Amino acid sequence: MKTIQDMTFDEERALYGSDGIIIKNCAFDGPADGESAFKECRDVEVWHSFFNLRYPFWHDHGLTIQDSEMTELCRAALWYSDHITIEHTKLHGIKALRECADVKMEDCHIVSPEFGWFVHNVTMEDCDAESEYFMMRSNGLHFNNVRMKGKYSFQYIEDSVFENCTFDTKDAFWHAKNVTVRNSVVKGEYLAWYCENVTFENCRIIGTQPLCYCKGLKLINCEMEDCDLAFERSNVEAEITTPVVSIKNPLPESHIKVPSVGEIIRDIPEGTGAVLIQQPAEQRTCYA
Repeated sequence: MKTIQDMTFDEERALYGSDGIIIKNCAFDGPADGESAFKECRDVEVWHSFFNLRYPFWHDHGLTIQDSEMTELCRAALWYSDHITIEHTKLHGIKALRECADVKMEDCHIVSPEFGWFVHNVTMEDCDAESEYFMMRSNGLHFNNVRMKGKYSFQYIEDSVFENCTFDTKDAFWHAKNVTVRNSVVKGEYLAWYCENVTFENCRIIGTQPLCYCKGLKLINCEMEDCDLAFERSNVEAEITTPVVSIKNPLPESHIKVPSVGEIIRDIPEGTGAVLIQQPAEQRTCYA
């Protein structure tokens, strides 16, 4: 592989169509303000480099990025690419990952609205992210120890697993399908409305009006904090270990176990799901 080291590039398509190159300590910045530095490339390794120009990695196949920085001016950094590894890197430009596949990210810092749209098979570990509409319409996600803050995250995702994560995010997991969240904290309003076959296991759920209009919803050994009007028109099997402020209109065949609930609201004919109060002395009251 050819090595390019200690150089600065600012022209349009500076390394277009390269195949088998190693980039070390380079900068993609300058007055020519060129775009698409690595478009249509294969087998590219990038180490300790700086990106301050737009669209650097489009239609690339086989890409490794290590210990590098993409600034807020590095817009839409990775699109239509596959077999990507990104480690110890800052991604601070808008729309930094879109329509990519087979991506591994580790120890990265992401500040990027609309990050990760339409991506497939993404592993993310030990990362921090700030975003809006994070990972929308993606599938095959496997996150471990990821901390995310923003709004409207994980909407329309499918076939994904999240473990040991902390999410502070409003309107998360709307319309999600076939998703498992384990050993995590999920904070935010209106969690996971309209989702299908979503499971929360050993999680702490915080915020108003969570988990409404859901199908095949499961909660296993979960805590709920400041959760009112929960489970409205949802089909749910839930084991909750903390008091719930209020539960509203769970659908028939639902079974919700809680130590206590401030209010159970049933103001539609279909709101007949069972709420089982598990008291400390193992006494149970069923409000079927």
